[in-house]
Amino acid sequence: MPVASAVKDQIQQIGGGFMFSREARAFAASTGVDGFLPGYTRGRGGVLGEVDADVVTAAFGFFRPDTVRAAWEATSAMPAAAGAAGYLKACQDFGRRKLADFDGVARLAELLGRVVDAATPVGVPLFAGWRALPRAEDAPGLTLQLIHTLRELRGGLHLVGVLGSGLAPLQAVLIAGSALTAGPDQARNFGWPEPFEEITPELKGRWVAAENITDDLIAPAFAVLSEAEGQELVSLLNDCQATVFSRG
Repeated sequence: MPVASAVKDQIQQIGGGFMFSREARAFAASTGVDGFLPGYTRGRGGVLGEVDADVVTAAFGFFRPDTVRAAWEATSAMPAAAGAAGYLKACQDFGRRKLADFDGVARLAELLGRVVDAATPVGVPLFAGWRALPRAEDAPGLTLQLIHTLRELRGGLHLVGVLGSGLAPLQAVLIAGSALTAGPDQARNFGWPEPFEEITPELKGRWVAAENITDDLIAPAFAVLSEAEGQELVSLLNDCQATVFSRG
């Protein structure tokens, strides 16, 4: 299995763990607006700058536009740069709490950094914005920062694959859901109203095609690693995932 495919679940789940962490919740509370989505939108989208909500919608892709606008505008008292900086610190602090005793963290950060640096920013504005932020000087904080950045890379490329496969973003959400949430529940979380359409075998086939496009688009970033380094990355991310989701 190609390295990019072998690590996508680990990156998705570790990054998702950060987004629901105590650190992310504390950041969300600092915006002064209740709920998950306002803080998430201001923090994740802050790298885009002081833009209209349609720009954030364009980058997020899978969320209902009205939902993004409401969340972005509700947190407008916090400058976009402050949102990005606060979310970055929350991400790094999550890594510091979870990976301080992880023996492979320095090597993992090194390998992840090479992949992040090798990727092209074309078509993936959130990845580009997150890659441009200052990097943590400590390995635990840096590792989570790089995982989040690679998560943005795959997410942005997946949006390209979804659209190129003839799927609407909502259809992709209904098919894929998330690691913890079924498709219809995830669609509700993203602000989409019911009733939802039936997912046919044809639509599922298009989603498989979108996944294949995503794998093809992201593969060049991982090609910077040798075969041995790629397998080392897979092993380290497996161990990292187990460490992150252990108690504590």
